Amino acid sequence: MRRELGTFKCTVWCLSLALLLVLSATRIAHGGNILVWYTEGSHWINLKPVLDTLIDRGHHVTVLVPSTSMFMNRSEPSRFHYEPFDVSISLEVIEASNEEFLQFSMYEIDHMNYIEMYIKFIDLAMIELRNNLKYLDGVVKSGTIMKRLKEAKYDLLLADPLYPGSELLADLLNLPLVFSLRFSPALNWERHCGQIPAPPSFVPGAMSKLTDTMDFSERLWNFLFYAVQDIVMQFTYWKEVDNYYSEFKGEPTSSCELMSKADIWLMRTYWDFDFPHPYLPNIKFVGGIHCRPAKPLPKDMEEFAQRSGDAGIVVFSLGSFINNITTEKANMVASALAQIPQKVLWRYSGKVPDTLGANTRIYQWIPQNDLLAHPKTRAFITHGGTNGIYEAIYHGVPMVGIPMFADQPDNLVHMMAKGAAVMVNLNFINAEGLRDAINTVINDKSYKENAMRLSKIHHDRPMSPRDEAVFWIEFTMRNKGAKHLRVQAHELTWYQYHSLDVLAFLLTVALLLVFFFIKICCFCVRRCCSRKAQGKRKFE
Repeated sequence: MRRELGTFKCTVWCLSLALLLVLSATRIAHGGNILVWYTEGSHWINLKPVLDTLIDRGHHVTVLVPSTSMFMNRSEPSRFHYEPFDVSISLEVIEASNEEFLQFSMYEIDHMNYIEMYIKFIDLAMIELRNNLKYLDGVVKSGTIMKRLKEAKYDLLLADPLYPGSELLADLLNLPLVFSLRFSPALNWERHCGQIPAPPSFVPGAMSKLTDTMDFSERLWNFLFYAVQDIVMQFTYWKEVDNYYSEFKGEPTSSCELMSKADIWLMRTYWDFDFPHPYLPNIKFVGGIHCRPAKPLPKDMEEFAQRSGDAGIVVFSLGSFINNITTEKANMVASALAQIPQKVLWRYSGKVPDTLGANTRIYQWIPQNDLLAHPKTRAFITHGGTNGIYEAIYHGVPMVGIPMFADQPDNLVHMMAKGAAVMVNLNFINAEGLRDAINTVINDKSYKENAMRLSKIHHDRPMSPRDEAVFWIEFTMRNKGAKHLRVQAHELTWYQYHSLDVLAFLLTVALLLVFFFIKICCFCVRRCCSRKAQGKRKFE
């Protein structure tokens, strides 16, 4: 009896295992074949969790990775396949260009007038764009790479359009295209290529440092900001990329028109972070796709955090690109940190400051997400990158912002408007000012309450942002695209979109009616005057 029972259990276990293997094989067999455009820095960090989730769901993921990259390392263990391609530009050139941009953004921009700042910014942006187009050469101008990509028979191209070329490759391979995008300056790509409505009266342009509550002067500035950015983008970015695409294809080609063919736009923001504004059916908001529950801290960090007592800890990181600051600034920051009662964990790779306090520990790397989730965390000192801000929102941690470059000042303006952050300027703040800012967000309970309110909004949604992103990627593959969500605005000219032809017609009709009315009145007046004149002559 016992032997029969054992045989029965073994049979059930074997059948269960076989069924599991069949289901797994079926799932993989029905999985998609996804190609991923290369990206860098925090954008790559943000994208990797989505790729892991796609693989968990049985899809095959291939990532284009250049031979020169600061963050994409094809030799590191990964669950997705790398498709390497060669570029003609060295890592030293890329790092030097990046360092020049950081130097300008962190230390020079605040001491320039607006025109000087704008000219220097455009110059640096054009250098970066031309470098990026050299990366694009390594894909579309390589016969070997293009042959492999065509033979692989991909189902979809997933791309962050920060680096140009994905829309060209999608067109060449005839693939559905899904964008993962945080923003473009003044929402230029979203408005002109995605056809997202953005009335300047209440939708602040990205990087304008405005909120959706604007007085007349701010609305005027927002209107001009949109206009100036559109002009600059047209004669710099679009001109350069259009020329490249047109030369490559041998016919006039608009890169914005190719971008407009994207099936889904996954916007890395949400209403916990952004201000309400109009959007379209193929626009999906997935802010916080990289966020996750906490893992246990390393033993030494956990012990350090526990020794903080009721005062708690402060987490300090300036993001993936900023490893250090000048010695003078580092000493100022360290002095401010030494004056607060909390323990501080600071991600920093520079020379140890002379003013470093006993309450502060410096690390080459910190598990930022896990630290922000720790019950003893009281505040987060951040540069204002979207990834870090979303981790703070996810875990309900108030912030002290020290913006460095790009969208970071604008991001922190959003957090200030929502009452979850204080912002300071690295070039003008002193130790006492930074200390007071940290004490404010810790001791003024409204900051913590507002951070927790944003966290509640973030979590209170039908599905997690990562699951939503994966759903729409799979939706696009299942339906061979999502053209049914594409608005007809893409097929209209600019004057049709704004109904200028209709207004011109109505104005013409109105002017004709006025003209005929005046003519009739003049005719009637002349007739009346003529009769009066005739009557007068008869009377005489």
